[in-house]
Amino acid sequence: MDIVLSICVGIGLSAACGFRVFIPPLIMSIASLSGHLTLSQSFAWMGTYPALIAFAVAASLEIAAYYVPWLDHFLDSIASPAAIVAGTIVTASLITDMSPFLKWTLALIAGGGAAAAVQSLTVLTRGASLVGTGGLANPVVATAELGGSILTSALALIIPVFTVLVILALLFFAGSKILSKRAEQQVQISS
Repeated sequence: MDIVLSICVGIGLSAACGFRVFIPPLIMSIASLSGHLTLSQSFAWMGTYPALIAFAVAASLEIAAYYVPWLDHFLDSIASPAAIVAGTIVTASLITDMSPFLKWTLALIAGGGAAAAVQSLTVLTRGASLVGTGGLANPVVATAELGGSILTSALALIIPVFTVLVILALLFFAGSKILSKRAEQQVQISS
């Protein structure tokens, strides 16, 4: 059961990387230093004070940058691949007692996939905000994304299985909304 919980925590934290890349590693570092999270041996460095400081500085800069007009759009283009890498690393850092091939395959598919799915939705949301309000609502979107990253990270540590189920349900709901909207647009175009 430990492996399943580790994977669920990893997926939850990886999904949070889709909102903000550096918040989940910062929270992981805090949780590891406080004894609430066990990292795999090769990622024990994430639970050190230098890593905590580095993650705190990176998270602070990332948070501040998303409140700068037009810089937030540029960051989305950089954050998309970075979120996938971060999601993969976050999941891999929590999986112990597994062959390296299986561990990294699972981390890439589950962790990187969860981060990519959430990041895609945030890019779409920010794009809609940019088109709909000329970017005036982007600080509200940035605040919601920050809150989503913190909340998802905390819930992934506290109730990991529930968090993964909620993430899957939300992604399914958002995906079905996007697909139905595209289908409506196709019908309008063809008529």
